[in-house]
Amino acid sequence: MKGPEIELPHGWSPRDYQAGLWRYLESGGLRADVAAHRRWGKDDVALNWTAVSAVQKPGVYWHLLPESAQGRKAIWEAVNPHTGKRRIDEAFPPQIRSATRDGDMSLRLANGSVWQVLGSDNYDSLVGAPPVGVVFSEWALAKPDAWTYIRPILAENGGWALFLWTPRGRNHAVRAFEARARDAAWFTLRSPATETGVFTPAQLARERAELVAETGSKEEGEARFASEYLVDFDAAAPGAYYAGLLGEAQSAGRIGRVPHDPALAVHTAWDLGIDDYTAIWFFQQVGPEVRAIDYFETSGEGLQAIVREAIAAKPYVYGTHHLPHDVMVRELGAGGRSRFETLAGLGVSPIAVGQATHPEERINAARLMIPMTWFDSEACALGLDRLRAYRKRWNAATRAYGGPLHDAASHGADAFGEFALNRRGAGVRRAGRRGAGGASGSWMG
Repeated sequence: MKGPEIELPHGWSPRDYQAGLWRYLESGGLRADVAAHRRWGKDDVALNWTAVSAVQKPGVYWHLLPESAQGRKAIWEAVNPHTGKRRIDEAFPPQIRSATRDGDMSLRLANGSVWQVLGSDNYDSLVGAPPVGVVFSEWALAKPDAWTYIRPILAENGGWALFLWTPRGRNHAVRAFEARARDAAWFTLRSPATETGVFTPAQLARERAELVAETGSKEEGEARFASEYLVDFDAAAPGAYYAGLLGEAQSAGRIGRVPHDPALAVHTAWDLGIDDYTAIWFFQQVGPEVRAIDYFETSGEGLQAIVREAIAAKPYVYGTHHLPHDVMVRELGAGGRSRFETLAGLGVSPIAVGQATHPEERINAARLMIPMTWFDSEACALGLDRLRAYRKRWNAATRAYGGPLHDAASHGADAFGEFALNRRGAGVRRAGRRGAGGASGSWMG
């Protein structure tokens, strides 16, 4: 189509393997989800389609990366190595713009449309006019709640959404893709490098070998290659601690329907956040066998709301509640009470307080427990995502992995490890015995 002075897309056309997506968008399609290999040209398609759309329909358009800083590097300042020009200048030629604002990474077009690069990590703080087109780039690394927040906005105004990503283990992006593939309202495409011709077989073999060499591990290098080039949804995330063991559990049929047995006590394991996530696992045990029957996670809620929603609302007879050692720390904002005392006052009992341990102890205990654990695939879906995504921290300077990465996945993984380390009941402290004001024993809702 033609803009004020120039034809769009400007100097770009979709490659053969991108043509199906482009035709879908041109024909008025509103929902597209593309899982594709590295160097597929995902952001090129997104930028050029957004430019076309913004000229056709004045409005606000967002290009979201998981974090704003990523957006500046990967989109706003990115240069096309083939042309030496900034990608945004190729997709949005200066002739169609009326303003370019580096501070907030936004462009205003001559017809009044506004395009902006933003981070989806602070989705609930996005302000201004509602968008009519949104790109979720690196969707596998983004907070899934961002789509929950934006979806009703686009539904109301007839806007479009485009999801672009490369797998990072079996997480929310994979689960959403598989559901969307069964929905006629969605265009979905899984595009591995073996099908696009971007790389020759020799180049792919070289990439595989170099990843093995860079990581110093054949297993790690193969996993990264499978994920980033073969678009393997079940490949372990780079540096993942538990993905391989969970893959074995999936193959062995230990991830599926695991119903709650009313004859058995339900034990919980917690990781408590203040301005962060709180995660709770729910387990039952039969001899050496562990059953993960449920998982709860929230952020920004107080203990009273968490107990009400996660503990009291469930039809379980509770055994032991396993909490980390920092539950004993007294909080000035709580009148000098510890969270142990607050939970006890809310009827959570008995509480087993874990010892301060090195993260590797929890990780090793979890590795030993996973092969004897059965997981409910629905009730524990988010918890399984967290375990699969839990990984080592990559040090770019030393090109080596360090200890565990603290991110959204670490809370659920820490709670799982807390139970694995302490599940035999060592160090149980009875809530309600000293100053808690409640009766010891299981929760009585």
